[in-house]
Amino acid sequence: MALLTPRDLENLSMQLEENDETIKRVTGLDVRGICEELYGTKPGSLKVGIIPITAGDGIISNFASSLLFITQYFGLEGAITEHSDMTGYYEAVSQGADIILMADDHMFVAHNLRKGKIVSNHVATGIIYAEIASRFREASSKDILVIGLGRVGYAGAAHLMKKGFNVYACDPNRGFLEKAVKELGIKPYCSEDRKRFSMVLEATPNANTISEGMIEERCLVSTPGIPCGLPPEIGKKYRVDLVMEPLVIGVASMLYSVI
Repeated sequence: MALLTPRDLENLSMQLEENDETIKRVTGLDVRGICEELYGTKPGSLKVGIIPITAGDGIISNFASSLLFITQYFGLEGAITEHSDMTGYYEAVSQGADIILMADDHMFVAHNLRKGKIVSNHVATGIIYAEIASRFREASSKDILVIGLGRVGYAGAAHLMKKGFNVYACDPNRGFLEKAVKELGIKPYCSEDRKRFSMVLEATPNANTISEGMIEERCLVSTPGIPCGLPPEIGKKYRVDLVMEPLVIGVASMLYSVI
């Protein structure tokens, strides 16, 4: 997945509100309700330590403050450490943090220090966006399409297979596709089959990955991808319900999964 930019993190509250409204309308539950059902957890009096990390390209402006907003929105106590990196880690633990949130260029994790639970953003994001897609109340069948089988898409496809869905998938990387077919038992999607879907998990960092021949009218596209893989004209023509948000939904999944 593409790295976030400060612009991606603008107006997170508004983005969450708009997506939550769509999610509740098409699934019956908002993000909070889906996470509670999915993981069987609810926020308690836990403290989250948010540690800025300077490795690689450095700290993304607004990232730590965005995580603080998300943490507090979902009912947890949060604090951004004054220091970064290992000094920040020591600070968070010393101040009684139960859960650590930290990210570099390659990995973003939530780690519950009390229970030993740890999850990456890639896995948690794949699972929650797959879960949202699978709950589409107007779905015409148990068939679901996964576009992109990197770390996010693979986690989402694995989750859907466990739930008993008929998972079809495509990826331009032949190795990724063959791995998912062998390990998960998914079906390769071929556009020549002219098969259309009412539920789609799009998990790529590319635009225009969804074509007219892939989707039914009145379908749900669930995607954390930046940019959006659904061309606006196709979305409008087929009256697609689109769930797309860059950070909050995935972080909610991370937090609920380690509580």
